Amino acid sequence: MSIRSLWKRKRVNKETKEIIVSLPPEESLRVDKYISHAGVMRRSQFESHKIQVFLNHQEIKLSKKVKDKDVLQISWTAPDEPDFAPEKMDLDILFENDDVIVLNKPQGLVVHPGAGHYSGTLVQGLLYYNQQLGNHFEDDPLRPGIVHRLDKDTSGLIITAKTPDSLEALSEQFRNRTTEKYYLAFIKGRLPTRRGKIETFITRDEKNRKKFKVHETKGKYALTKYEVLESWERYSLIKLKLETGRTHQIRVHLLSMGCPILGDSLYARKDNIVGDVTLMLHSWKLGIVLPGESEMRHFEAPVPERFNELKERLNQK
Repeated sequence: MSIRSLWKRKRVNKETKEIIVSLPPEESLRVDKYISHAGVMRRSQFESHKIQVFLNHQEIKLSKKVKDKDVLQISWTAPDEPDFAPEKMDLDILFENDDVIVLNKPQGLVVHPGAGHYSGTLVQGLLYYNQQLGNHFEDDPLRPGIVHRLDKDTSGLIITAKTPDSLEALSEQFRNRTTEKYYLAFIKGRLPTRRGKIETFITRDEKNRKKFKVHETKGKYALTKYEVLESWERYSLIKLKLETGRTHQIRVHLLSMGCPILGDSLYARKDNIVGDVTLMLHSWKLGIVLPGESEMRHFEAPVPERFNELKERLNQK
């Protein structure tokens, strides 16, 4: 089947809706939560639909609180909707129940379709594996059940939802930062302390729109905690805990410490000693409360072979 038959563009429509807030007189609620509760759109769709909200014809942030009888004008652009076929692929499923699938994503697999990646994505594999998934997410065909994503060259643990209710329950934990997310990384250099934290703002690099950079005041707040597990003369194996989930956060934070991740083709130069290694970043562990449960569960993706091979090489030097 050709790429053209897998990927068909539909017309983009600008849509608007006006709603009158209905809340108890003494109560207020964040506008993003109110829109979701009112059934206009799920919060997981806000970014892809480029939603804008106006109060008294003035655009407001989604974090602003609204009160009873406020009149909101909501505008959004429905994204290009792809019409693509499910694809059979080998999925490394670590856990599954009626609400979620927990997978070990291999390095090189793109999570969802997008520019330049029209087939062979995790989403298409999930659509083949779970025949009802597309029916449950007809209004979000690009990311059906996708709670969070990993970069193409980051391997490891990822959790996906089977139903919209499960998606919202999981997504809320990521938004509220109540999940526990641990990564492993091989870095060039040595961090200043055995344990520590990197706390900055992260903003897009105006010189290269594909990249991000740290900033003292501009951008989004980001916090990464680290622990050095092993170190060699010029390299270290570290464990990282993400307290926030910004795009490229780990890669940018470690670069800011002078310790880029080995194999990072975007943020680091090729290392002449270890050679052509691929990105040495792995989503290792996740703690999260599953829908319908009250206690946090912990999942772990096995350490990939490329980590074991590099460690063995460094031990022999």
